[in-house]
Amino acid sequence: MKLKYFLIVSVFLLNACGGSGSSSSTSESDSDTQNNVAPSVTGTLKVLAFNDLGMHCIDKEYSIFSMLPPYNVLNAQVIQQGNPPKLLDATTVNVGYSAVADAKGSINSTSAQKTNFWQYSNALFGLDLKAGEGLKRIYMPADDPQKRLSQPMDFSSKFNWFNAEGIPITPFDDIMRENSYPLLKVAAYDKNTGNTLTSVDVVVPVSKETDCQTCHSSGQIAANSTALTWANDADMEIQAKKNILILHDFKHATNLKNSTPILCASCHYSAALDLAGTGAQGNQIGKSTMSQAMHRFHSATKNAQGQPVFPDNGSPEQTCYQCHPGKITQCQRGAMKTGGMTCQNCHGNMEAVGGKYPLKTGGSLNGQNDGKSRAAWFDVPRCQSCHTGDAVNHLTGTDLAFHSDGIRLKQAFKINDLSASAISAPTSRFAENSSTLYRHSKGHGNVACEGCHGSTHAEFPNADPASNDNVISQQIQGHSGVITECNACHTSLALTTNGPHGMHNVGDQNWVNKHEDFYRQNPDNCRACHGKTLDGSPLSKMAITRSFNVENRTVVLNKDEQVACNRCHKKP
Repeated sequence: MKLKYFLIVSVFLLNACGGSGSSSSTSESDSDTQNNVAPSVTGTLKVLAFNDLGMHCIDKEYSIFSMLPPYNVLNAQVIQQGNPPKLLDATTVNVGYSAVADAKGSINSTSAQKTNFWQYSNALFGLDLKAGEGLKRIYMPADDPQKRLSQPMDFSSKFNWFNAEGIPITPFDDIMRENSYPLLKVAAYDKNTGNTLTSVDVVVPVSKETDCQTCHSSGQIAANSTALTWANDADMEIQAKKNILILHDFKHATNLKNSTPILCASCHYSAALDLAGTGAQGNQIGKSTMSQAMHRFHSATKNAQGQPVFPDNGSPEQTCYQCHPGKITQCQRGAMKTGGMTCQNCHGNMEAVGGKYPLKTGGSLNGQNDGKSRAAWFDVPRCQSCHTGDAVNHLTGTDLAFHSDGIRLKQAFKINDLSASAISAPTSRFAENSSTLYRHSKGHGNVACEGCHGSTHAEFPNADPASNDNVISQQIQGHSGVITECNACHTSLALTTNGPHGMHNVGDQNWVNKHEDFYRQNPDNCRACHGKTLDGSPLSKMAITRSFNVENRTVVLNKDEQVACNRCHKKP
């Protein structure tokens, strides 16, 4: 039973823990150029930093079994402002992450004493780790044996960004206050002098609010059979975990109770833990994946009254947040939540997430799973599934769940589609890169989509003005929300409609004075965002309040106002 899968992963980690790039600590020597002197950096730099998923989970404790270790991912791109701007790589700058306090004084610099993970890491993952050391041999800053306050990030030539994969961060700050949205500072350093060139503070989210106690504590609906002897540990987390193994042994003739600690993924393949990308191996072959085992099985679970434990049309608190983070953590907390979207609007119900029904044509990310069960962590909803186009060109049909604006969809799959197959609209101006997840996609100037729009589940802005999620955009452009200010990257810019998603210059008085010719040349290019009748649409919504000089008078356009042509002059 013990970890053939993770022995494979462990070999991969031991051989590849140095990462795919050549970024190094600012205190180490560098040989990126023939003469060991990196080119000098001039001008102003900006860092776009982003977590990949918007929330990572860890187990509350590891003595019985583990689903997820402390493992977080932080990516960053360094932009040299200019006309045009330039993305810098490891030949020019070093990049690292360090601890930083948020506005409430919460700082997270260490993990070593905040979880019992390292007591069981060898038994679970086949790795003999030092306390505070992550699966990919990187640390939280205060745990680093080399005492580097800034931890080096590698450079990925595949994605053209700096990354730190496997940061073992926990949801507790340094005085053990729970904080699922800790900030880390990401800085770019001069390769020759080690001087800090620029930095930003970004959320590296983590939660322990994965919970099985509601059903699996002794006496609850999954641990009340008189035919079995249930655990009586005072620690309710340990009690519930032991009961899960007791139930598994009873149903599947295993001996997990006497084999602790157990890694669930040693038998049930989890893409989240397949760090080598090898697919199902050893004991995993022929068994349900972790997602299937959890979602498909539990979708049929009923309570004592015969009602579904996870009702199809229930709220996130009644469904996903019974197990996922969560009622307190609020994994989904970005712009889509503010817009009224729920987990099910994107992912479907438990049966759909568990892959009970085969995906429709176009429902899988690259087409390979069309007609098959969805692949967890891969065949997921896409931006284009709801943002199918603009005010002029977008998907239409009676089987689509339209938002009240008639442009966007409020459900990422077609009405009555039991498989919840993600709608494909690859020609949409909002589509990800072909066969590529949002979190791996890049757009304008090869900038990561998440760099401007925020992480999955935490898309800019968070509705709470004081949220740590909003800090980075406030630092980069002076206000929260999607990074839309051209001067964040450009030092100067001619009038254009070649911005991200076909945008024009934002906040530019020159554009206000001279946009008439653009309309005459291509009216639909303007209508795409300002509406077919030029009365405004969500795509023309103001990010902040601005004032403009229009024909010798001042026009104030307020934050969230949908800009119509007749706001300043008669419609053409």
